[in-house]
Amino acid sequence: MGDIKIIRSDMNNNVEFFFTDFEESSYNELRDLWIETSIETPGRGDTLEVIQQTLAHDGKLILMRKSDDNLLLGSSWITNDGRRLYIHHFAIAKKFQGRGLGKKLLQETLRFVKGKNMQVKLEVSQHNTAAIKLYTQYGFKPLGEYDVYIIRDVQNIQFLANE
Repeated sequence: MGDIKIIRSDMNNNVEFFFTDFEESSYNELRDLWIETSIETPGRGDTLEVIQQTLAHDGKLILMRKSDDNLLLGSSWITNDGRRLYIHHFAIAKKFQGRGLGKKLLQETLRFVKGKNMQVKLEVSQHNTAAIKLYTQYGFKPLGEYDVYIIRDVQNIQFLANE
């Protein structure tokens, strides 16, 4: 890794950490975190190129690292569609969950959001009660009666016969 620009440092539950922006050299380590926390699954398409595209469009990917050994503790990937921000891949390494680090990472994420002065949206599994509790503590609310639908394999989009 090159020179690390520390955004902010802090200590929580005897874990000293700092935040930094994503660097290309961190991609494999980041992907390992996403796999460990079940965020990265086949078909999602979360490649280095996709990350770079979102960052070029006024997004941000915040990394949380342990101060003493630079271990990757967490990530928060924020994308910008020009109308609102989206939080993706918000994760804390399993070994460090339950120590309040998610709260610190969300606070750092929301500092960026507030600076952009844009609405922010995220998706969370309805089974992830800890994350839902965290998000609602910071003002996130369910988006009415909406469900989320996605087409991942756009090459196999099927059209109806009369189209």
